[in-house]
Amino acid sequence: MNIIKLTVTESDASERIDKYLTAQCADFTRSYIARLIDGGCVSVNNETAKANYRVCENDEIIMTVSPPQELDVSGEDIDIDVVYQDDELMVINKPLGMVVHPAAGNYSGTLVNAVMHHAKGKLSQINGIIRPGIVHRLDKDTTGLIVVAKTNRAHLSLSAQIKDKTCARRYWAIVHGNIKEDSIRIDAPIGRNPKNRKKMCVTDKSSREAVTLLRVLERFGDFTLVECSLETGRTHQIRVHMLHINHPVLGDDFYAQIKNRFNIHTQMLHAKELAFNHPVSGERMVFTCDPPEKFMKILNSLRTG
Repeated sequence: MNIIKLTVTESDASERIDKYLTAQCADFTRSYIARLIDGGCVSVNNETAKANYRVCENDEIIMTVSPPQELDVSGEDIDIDVVYQDDELMVINKPLGMVVHPAAGNYSGTLVNAVMHHAKGKLSQINGIIRPGIVHRLDKDTTGLIVVAKTNRAHLSLSAQIKDKTCARRYWAIVHGNIKEDSIRIDAPIGRNPKNRKKMCVTDKSSREAVTLLRVLERFGDFTLVECSLETGRTHQIRVHMLHINHPVLGDDFYAQIKNRFNIHTQMLHAKELAFNHPVSGERMVFTCDPPEKFMKILNSLRTG
């Protein structure tokens, strides 16, 4: 066990304890600090701390942190498209059908297994032993750009940029129907579907803010090519929002079982552009990648009628 001892100064007095500890311990996220408090691993003046406690000057705080567990997920020599890599991060062009991180009963063949091999095990541990380095996710059948953190400081910086909306994520999607508007701001909260907990839906109950900016790129009568920019990052956000405005993503059988003349059953959704400030240098970094062959084949078919 690692023991961290802190004494509160006058300038920090009256801060909530989770916020205070997050500021003092740069390698830990606020959610991780909250879990330590809930687990009874934080004491103030020899008494177990409560989550809503506000620190006072001269408080003696002791935090007990378990040493990081060894990864029980192994690296695998899987061919992946590494768009960029340095000592802090990797940018990957994720292929169709690849799961981002392991889950129960599925501990191999994922993006995590691949990047563990390519990064020689050097990945951020903030998201635990199953999701090392994973800052944000793409669905199994969503292709395109994803950033992976090699260090904890890179992870914290990238997560903060996503929260502060300084990290730009733009997607291309082929959707059903003819969208008449040139642009739409979809502001609709997303939560679990009460009838099917595996699905998300637009709801006011137990939901979180979700905002997608939509811009029409091309119209094809029965279909529209759109660019979607994320202001938030909720599970299945684009797919749920497109269904909500009655223009579901082509091939997305999970949310809309609509027959299509292309006979495809994987969503035509591609993470085309990713931009962020480098966690160390501060340099603005912008990456783009073209959609995969299947996406382009359908798009070219629509363009030629």
